[in-house]
Amino acid sequence: MTDQYDLIIVGGGPIGLACAIEAQKKNLHYLIIEKGALVNSIFNYPLYMTFFSTAERLEIGDIPFNCLAPKPGRQEALEYYRNIHRYFNFKIHLFEKVTEINKNETSIFEVTTDKNSYCAKNVVIATGFYDIPITMNVKGEELSKVRHYYKEAHEYAFRNILVVGANNSSVDAALECWRKGANVTMVIRKNEINSRVKYWVKPDIENRIAEGSIKAYFQSNITEIRENEVEIETPEGKVTIENDFVLALTGYKPDLNFLEKMGIQLSDDELKIPVYNPETMETNVEGLFLAGVVCGGMQTHKWFIENSRIHANMIVDYITSK
Repeated sequence: MTDQYDLIIVGGGPIGLACAIEAQKKNLHYLIIEKGALVNSIFNYPLYMTFFSTAERLEIGDIPFNCLAPKPGRQEALEYYRNIHRYFNFKIHLFEKVTEINKNETSIFEVTTDKNSYCAKNVVIATGFYDIPITMNVKGEELSKVRHYYKEAHEYAFRNILVVGANNSSVDAALECWRKGANVTMVIRKNEINSRVKYWVKPDIENRIAEGSIKAYFQSNITEIRENEVEIETPEGKVTIENDFVLALTGYKPDLNFLEKMGIQLSDDELKIPVYNPETMETNVEGLFLAGVVCGGMQTHKWFIENSRIHANMIVDYITSK
């Protein structure tokens, strides 16, 4: 075992960094452990993704986020959070995965990773929700042509692409691929584009569908994926279309099993919302806290950087008041 920390923060995204900033202000002995790169989820966003939020809503630590465009993109965000790290010089271990967190008989947390083990009086879980894709559970989903993450459009140029879903990621991918020369079809479970799609993008996709540039099957579902085609159940019956790639951008979920292994209780319904005190962010396990998107369980649209930055203050204020 290494020395004992006042606080270990699991997750090096914006909210994990915000927790570290507050810990530094209160002179806590802390450590961030991140399984990938700094702000790993943002790093894995599509290359040309634009945030819904304006730059000032993504700020942490009272450090201005300067951006010339009305909305920052992935590149600007990575630059900003790298500069945040340069400024605060966080105590952080990157590319180290936490595998287990247990509380011993002296109420100290033993945090085990794939590289080391640590002790801490308190632990914050700020792991987001981008790790586990929500699967469609259809035959052929395991084929290599099925992608649950989208990076950029070039690979799909001049190919038959099926995009599943009607949320921001699906719509962005459909439009980008179409503009790069792909033949794009969308399969949408409901009868319209999601109302939460970015307001400057929604008319674009609706117009492309209306003019026939992008084919969309509403109130429809994939029933089977094969090497060169996909079968779709539509209100008019089954349709089979030629297909080279399926972008199954059906959303992601937190590692709920990881939360349960630590003893965190989840709601009994399909939302699987973790139990925590909304005033302190402490879970039913004393000394174990949640911050950021992970607090919403399957409600991954509830918490964002801009409305969960306050979790950092709440947690550290509570720890230092005890």
